[in-house]
Amino acid sequence: MKTIDIEKIVRARKGGDKIPGFVLRWLKKFIHQDFINAYLEQGYMGGEFCHHCLEYLDIKMEVEGLENLDLVPEGKHITMASNHPLGGVDGVAMLGVMYDRYKDNIRLMVNDFLMNIEGIAPVCIPINKIGGQARGLAETINEAYESENEMLIFPAGICSRKQKDGTIQDKEWKKNFIQQSVRTGRYIIPVHFIARNSDRFYRVTKISDRLKMKFNPAMAFLPDELYRAQHKTFKVIIGKPIAPETFDSSRRPQEWAQWVREQAYGL
Repeated sequence: MKTIDIEKIVRARKGGDKIPGFVLRWLKKFIHQDFINAYLEQGYMGGEFCHHCLEYLDIKMEVEGLENLDLVPEGKHITMASNHPLGGVDGVAMLGVMYDRYKDNIRLMVNDFLMNIEGIAPVCIPINKIGGQARGLAETINEAYESENEMLIFPAGICSRKQKDGTIQDKEWKKNFIQQSVRTGRYIIPVHFIARNSDRFYRVTKISDRLKMKFNPAMAFLPDELYRAQHKTFKVIIGKPIAPETFDSSRRPQEWAQWVREQAYGL
């Protein structure tokens, strides 16, 4: 099983040989390299990786509405559309929760940098590709929705932000999951994941959003947020399936996406 070696990664980059050793030692501690590698070395793969990761982190999940999945007509597939409060733990947690029902027959759309984590890669579809790789992205997404796998997505595409009133909510949901689910006849299931990151994380996202930075520095804090999630209990509410024919021409796909977002937060 491939483990994380932050020193090797940094040294391989241009100018990396000039980084002082004490900085690298701080980075290893900041991303909790030893803690993460201790789990990676156990060798779990796919849905099993996520299932056991919850045990490793001592995360408890309270799941409401699992019976709603039984309302999906036999032979039909689903797109589970969830808010994205944690930016990492929530994806692992949802895959872990769904493992008992779907095993490895579920796919999560993720930022392609997560594909470097060998254990989770088999149940992920990489997006956010750049350059030449991006040309095949549309085909990859089409194939994912046309497959026999169930889909799990975070339509906002990025982690939730703190609002002026102090609530934690996603930005606008993107419409692609509506279009693809209608095209392939999938039932959409709204999901509300109730959780939040640290105040420090939201301070960093606020600064990066205000400066309109292309690279979100808050992503560097996600390993620490995962570490902080230890011993916590999160609640997930799964809504009733919405038939693909619901999404007719009375609204534009983008409007339907926001409607599903409202259904998720209303659970």
